[in-house]
Amino acid sequence: MRLQPPTGMEDCLPERVPLFRFIEATAREVFDLYGFQEIRTPIFEYTSLFSRAVGETTDIVEKEMYTFESEREDSLTLRPELTAPVVRCVLGNSLLVKKPFQKLWYFGPVFRKERPQKGRLRQFHQIGAECLGGYDPLIDVETIALLANFLDRLGLSQFDIRVNSIGCPVCRAGYREVLRGFFGPRRAELCPNCNARFDRNVFRILDCKAEGCAKVAAGFPPIEGHLCEACTTHLAGLKEGLATAGIRYALDPKLVRGFDYYTKTVYEFKYPGLGAQDAIAGGGRYDNLIEEMGGPKAGAVGFGIGVERVVIALEETTKVDPSKVLSTAVPDFFVVTVSAELRAKGFELLSRLRREGLGGDMEYEGRSMKGQMRSANRSAARYALILGPDELAKGVAKAKDMSNGGEREVALADVAAFLRERPILAAPSGPSDTRSGPASPRP
Repeated sequence: MRLQPPTGMEDCLPERVPLFRFIEATAREVFDLYGFQEIRTPIFEYTSLFSRAVGETTDIVEKEMYTFESEREDSLTLRPELTAPVVRCVLGNSLLVKKPFQKLWYFGPVFRKERPQKGRLRQFHQIGAECLGGYDPLIDVETIALLANFLDRLGLSQFDIRVNSIGCPVCRAGYREVLRGFFGPRRAELCPNCNARFDRNVFRILDCKAEGCAKVAAGFPPIEGHLCEACTTHLAGLKEGLATAGIRYALDPKLVRGFDYYTKTVYEFKYPGLGAQDAIAGGGRYDNLIEEMGGPKAGAVGFGIGVERVVIALEETTKVDPSKVLSTAVPDFFVVTVSAELRAKGFELLSRLRREGLGGDMEYEGRSMKGQMRSANRSAARYALILGPDELAKGVAKAKDMSNGGEREVALADVAAFLRERPILAAPSGPSDTRSGPASPRP
């Protein structure tokens, strides 16, 4: 039996979990601030959802989906992205009928059969948002501002924002022919992938990282001069809104997105220090997807954040200490019993305090009192609650402040109130009680 996870998958160990919790908690704060509601969809969907919404000729649908055939029902696929499932959920539950403009956000795993590399896994997590039911470019600005606010709060302020327009079906068809005319004479210099893209999706050649393709693409005609009037107006509104919001950005004519459903605005957040995979988040507008999936004609814009790449950025570029970020795993107390005979009484106290909403633990391995005190210290609990025959006879627990070794007897009936008050106990002036173990000072 193999003890390592499958290729492209990662275990998330307890010492790393606080970073994920910190990211998710920060996302909840920011999405609440901007008036978004959380939505959750299944991990797998019918395969036809992605082939129709994302596009049959995209790399994801052609090469990267985990698809399962079944004799009893249609083909199913582990979700490679979350926009199409969210739109499916909104339409299937008539949410746009109940409220014509929806602001939704999500957090969850997605799956892509890609070549694993740093920052790119086969199972990873996305935090994202979708605004459904509006065409105003200020909605695009709001999603970009939300993303910037989110990264700022995480301490990842050194990001670069790239923005572009990829037009709409009215103007994109003509621009597609312009690109084919530009790349056609030098097609032999393109990589095999881009040769295939020339016929299927010539826009993706602009996004290729191969040195030869980048050299061929130099000097290509930007789309801005080929946009229709509606797309030109929308792009101007986007620029004006970003300026009003005080958001710095760069117009990047090469920026395209990998899904067929995008229209008009596309954007990407890049973070220096992540290496080749420096895109930490990206999104854009998809004004036709809702109608194409059987819903009403309604504009939409959204984005996705790669959570694992955010974790890498926090670990490698900010050097954040996981123990200093959000974690509710630190207990209020740790119960220590002088003898094995008193373990039942210790467990009774532990259970009562937990019922009263306090976090605590005890040792279950039959260690000596000294060993239990070491466990209490490792747990990072604020207090050790020590029970011995003398304490029980008096109806008290000895509370030991693990930060300085100070001790106080507390009536068992008053322990919960004492723990909530969190007083600093006076440090002992002389040698501590040998029953209690070392003072174990901690900052």
